Amino acid sequence: MSTQEERTLARIALTWLAEPGTRSVYRLAARLGPVAALELLLDGGAPDEKLRATVAARVADGDARAVAAEAVARTERLGARIVTPEDEEWPARLADLKGLRLLDAFRRVDTETDPPLCFWVRGGWPLGEALERSVAVVGARAATGYGTHVATEMGYALADRDWTVVSGGAFGIDAAAHRGALNAGGLTVAVLACGVDRPYPMGNAALFDRIADTGLLVSEWPPGADPLRPRFLIRNRVIAAGTLGTVVVEASARSGATQTAHRALAVGRPAMAVPGPVTSAMSVGTHELLREYPKARLVTGVPHVLEEVGRIGADLAPPARGPDRPADALDDDARSVLEAMPRRGTVGVERLASRAGVDIRTALRKLSLLEELALVARRDDGYALAPAPRRGP
Repeated sequence: MSTQEERTLARIALTWLAEPGTRSVYRLAARLGPVAALELLLDGGAPDEKLRATVAARVADGDARAVAAEAVARTERLGARIVTPEDEEWPARLADLKGLRLLDAFRRVDTETDPPLCFWVRGGWPLGEALERSVAVVGARAATGYGTHVATEMGYALADRDWTVVSGGAFGIDAAAHRGALNAGGLTVAVLACGVDRPYPMGNAALFDRIADTGLLVSEWPPGADPLRPRFLIRNRVIAAGTLGTVVVEASARSGATQTAHRALAVGRPAMAVPGPVTSAMSVGTHELLREYPKARLVTGVPHVLEEVGRIGADLAPPARGPDRPADALDDDARSVLEAMPRRGTVGVERLASRAGVDIRTALRKLSLLEELALVARRDDGYALAPAPRRGP
């Protein structure tokens, strides 16, 4: 029987031999256990030719077990930790990735989408607890002022309601959502496409330090790992499946943010999009998401988001409406009397009753009500519309 340490080392080695999400590797580890799966691959027993070639290429560059041991040592020096499915803090929701299938998928990042084998984590929160009530807020790196404002407000409002804000730590929408959550004193999680010791992009180094202090930095790659382009799409499946829903604030026509939304829909999570100006290239992706996917939902703020991801019947967004006005509660006769009032000057009761199409007694009764509501005023020669209240000092 292998020990927990041996299983963890094996998971790290398997992650190094083949990129996270590789379906055949995940299934070997699930069926045989990570230690036996590693031995099989190192002995040349990979179940398919492509994986055998990948493993051979990696083995030619180093010893998988030695690489794993060095990753453990580096993790300890960093003050981070390795989290595996055997740990209590493992987010169980990620198991849904086993059923992720994307339509018209042909690229490796779209077909190799199985659950992670392990995570590197910086920060004090238990990972599963941090993700339990979480929403992903993602979008364009080249965000507009509008998108940055919306993402910041959304991150703040979610955190203020005790929801965890999850994003990818990139410039633009991601960073705005993280900062909004931090400004609210809330919890935010950055899922990285490189080692948790690699502040990428460098311009967000201070932001990552703040997140590590009060939230979590999470990665499927060991410390020191480079932010290679495919890894951003690989990690997006974790953002999609680890949260209760994904909001795309802004996205261009070809955007990793919309890829995250596609993955969310594929694992049965709500995917939401914020509309923007039809003239903005940074809103093309959000609008196409709403057009192409009937299950994608348009949201304009946190009340809409919580209606999608919150408790059924308990987190409903209030209906959109303008400010309440005194005239809103008037019955038909009172409204007719008010509408019959001249815009200027006064009018007698008999003339007003005729214009409103009501009898004099009804007109007098409704005029009393309108006086109480400060909508009309009695004058010596009749009734007039009350002056509008003054605003400001």
